[in-house]
Amino acid sequence: MKKRFEGRDEPIVEPELAIIDAHHHMFDRPAARYLMHEIAADVALGHDIRATVYVESHAMMRADGPEALRPVGETEFANGIAAMSASGDYGRCRVNAGIVSFADLALGAAVGETLDAHAVAGGGRFRGIRQVTLYSRNPEPYRYMFAPPPPGVMTAATFREGFAELGPRGLTFDAAVFHTQLDEVMALADAFPDTTIVLDHMGFPLAMGMDEGGRAGIFAEWSATLREVARRGNIVTKVGGLGMPFWGFGFDGRDEVVTSDALAAAWRPYVETGIEVFGPDRCMMESNFPADGHSCGYVPLWNALKKITAGCSAQDKAALYSGTAARVYGLDVDLG
Repeated sequence: MKKRFEGRDEPIVEPELAIIDAHHHMFDRPAARYLMHEIAADVALGHDIRATVYVESHAMMRADGPEALRPVGETEFANGIAAMSASGDYGRCRVNAGIVSFADLALGAAVGETLDAHAVAGGGRFRGIRQVTLYSRNPEPYRYMFAPPPPGVMTAATFREGFAELGPRGLTFDAAVFHTQLDEVMALADAFPDTTIVLDHMGFPLAMGMDEGGRAGIFAEWSATLREVARRGNIVTKVGGLGMPFWGFGFDGRDEVVTSDALAAAWRPYVETGIEVFGPDRCMMESNFPADGHSCGYVPLWNALKKITAGCSAQDKAALYSGTAARVYGLDVDLG
């Protein structure tokens, strides 16, 4: 994440635009640290981040106890950070106002115990589950995954049994897939029409290592499938994650500082397609930090997204940057 600190001197675009960062991570690992002080420092750079949604990254899981309950340690950790933020000592932003945790839905109906334990540990902030199911025959993407999943997770009967435990509890499911797996997301949405599925990062069109022609082919394939996904009214999407190397933009390998103009030029077709297909009321903007720090800094990332959406109405911007996230995750955030 060598580029995470780049572009901090860029002027803030639309500094008055209130934002709920709908997707970020926190952890303390030998190769990377992103905790309260780090996110507070990024927020203090000038974008008006009012609140954030914490999304699991297998951080601070319990070291012992029943295997199924070990992920609850991450909710305890995220809620502790939220309590620090709620003190106001780190600024106005309410970090981890919503918490999306991990539970192994392949446990079947037994996962209900894990979900209920998350709810207790979350102190009213627990909102849903993410179970990463990214799968590719190409081994290259796995270099960037902390806990690569096995293939076929979402198609297993026991996974659906576990998924059925979410809806009655009012919980969402964050789906992390490549575009080649979007049919599995659609099948899940059709089977559980009353459960909200949040498609992370617009369903990652996987184009690593491809030339311009190859990326164009993937874009056409992805955009056509995304339109089919959007026909399912219980699916919403997060617009972001564009700093990850999966997209094939190559910013992670550049030596020069990556500006918001460069990001906006590359990201525009994808961002505009996602918003056009789902509509602002089903899109929420995200930083995916610090993971997107592979390609750019926090300031140019939000500047790029704002430049791409500059032509949107004030009402649509309010939905994209805060309203959809507040509604989907049930966040009570001061946006005035």
